[in-house]
Amino acid sequence: MDMLTIFVALTAIAILLQAGLLLGMYLTMRKSTERMEALASEVRTKVLPTLEQVQEVLTEVRPKVTTIVANAEHATTVLRGQLERIDATVNDVVDRARLQIIRGDEMLTRTMDRVEQTTEIVQRTVVSPVRRVSGLMQGITVGLEYFFGRGRRNGGRGERRPVPQDEMFI
Repeated sequence: MDMLTIFVALTAIAILLQAGLLLGMYLTMRKSTERMEALASEVRTKVLPTLEQVQEVLTEVRPKVTTIVANAEHATTVLRGQLERIDATVNDVVDRARLQIIRGDEMLTRTMDRVEQTTEIVQRTVVSPVRRVSGLMQGITVGLEYFFGRGRRNGGRGERRPVPQDEMFI
């Protein structure tokens, strides 16, 4: 495996891990919301009829009703505060995940640019000179074969022997 493949795999794992965390937070928040809605529904179904009965006997149970209302107000205030904290936390996580994705994209872009630069440098400094030297060596070899092989193979008559196409290509 090359380094780019490893880097991409690690980036993908990190993104999947972040997505899993976001999904877990979403599911937890959804459960909490369902519980709160159930609690609110239960309060509506039980407390409202009780309040109607309480109005009938208000003179006798007024202090108890005041306590219940105060507790409900406190619970609502606490619940609202908790929901605001959860909302702030989820927004923070989403922002951080977005920043990490941007960082990963920038890092991947820089890596790809460096790979392209390295490829160009290798092409210029290694492959091109090797091709030139190979062409020069083939030319020298063909020249030497022509000069030394002319007298032996053709009986010294000066005829050119056919050169295969592969040897002529440089």
